[in-house]
Amino acid sequence: MSSPSKRREMDLMKLMMSDYKVEMINDGMQSFYVHFRGPSDSPYHGGVWKVRVELPDAYPYKAPSIGFLNKMYHPNVDETSGSICLDVINQTWSPMFDLVNVFEVFIPQLLLYPNPADPLNREAAALMNRDQTAYEQRVKEYCQRYAKPEDVGTTSGEISSDEELSEDENDSSDEAVAGPVDP
Repeated sequence: MSSPSKRREMDLMKLMMSDYKVEMINDGMQSFYVHFRGPSDSPYHGGVWKVRVELPDAYPYKAPSIGFLNKMYHPNVDETSGSICLDVINQTWSPMFDLVNVFEVFIPQLLLYPNPADPLNREAAALMNRDQTAYEQRVKEYCQRYAKPEDVGTTSGEISSDEELSEDENDSSDEAVAGPVDP
C-alpha cells in the first residue's frame, strides 16, 4: 500500500491533469485552490467558484477540508464561511475516494440536489421549500454577483488576496456591515 504522501501527490496530479485550474498555496501540497464551475443542468451554471482544499496529514484516510471562498447561495453551504455540509466529506469519507471524485461527483451532486432538511444556510433552505423559482433566481443573482469567471480567474491578486484575507469585507459592501473599514 502506498503512503499517504504518495497518494496525496498522485491525487493532486490527477486533479491538475483534469479540467480544473489548481493554484498551490505556498510550496506544500496540502493547501490549494481549485476553480470549480457550476453544473450545466443547474441554476449554478455559468458561475465559477474558488474552492480552498486542505489535505490533512492522514489523507486519504481522513477527508479533505473543503470550502467555497466566494459566496454561494445554497442550503448546505454556509454563506459566511463557505463550509459545506456534505455527508460523504464530513462523515462517510473513504480512502477509495479521491480529489477528482470531490469535484466531478460530490460537489456537483450537492449543487444539483440540495438538502434543505439539513441546512447551513437556513434562509436558502426556507426559500427553496417555499418558492423554488425564487430560490433559483436568487442562486442566479449570486452567480452573477459573486461567481463571475473573470473575478475568480484574476491572477493579479486583486480579488484572490482580498478573499483570502476576508471575503466578508470584500463582498458585503452593499449589505449591512458592522461599520466602516479602518484604512
